[in-house]
Amino acid sequence: MNADKVLDAKGLACPMPIVKTRKEMKELESGQILEILATDKGAKADMTAWAKSGGHELLDTQEEDGVLKFWIKKG
Repeated sequence: MNADKVLDAKGLACPMPIVKTRKEMKELESGQILEILATDKGAKADMTAWAKSGGHELLDTQEEDGVLKFWIKKG
C-alpha cells in the first residue's frame, strides 16, 4: 500500500507509538495515508481505537517478522 509518509516507531513502548502517530497525523492533509511501523504488541488495539476516536480510517494492519504495520488515512 502506498503511504504519503512512514513513521518508524519500532522499539518504542506504549504510549509512544500513539504519541508519535498523533504528531505525524497533524502534519498530513485530509485523505493522506500514514504508515506506522511498531513492535509494541499493545499498538494493535491502541491504533485501532485511536484511529476510530480521531475520525481517521485504519485501512490495513499487517504483521511481518514481529513488526506491526498500520496504514491510517487521515479523516
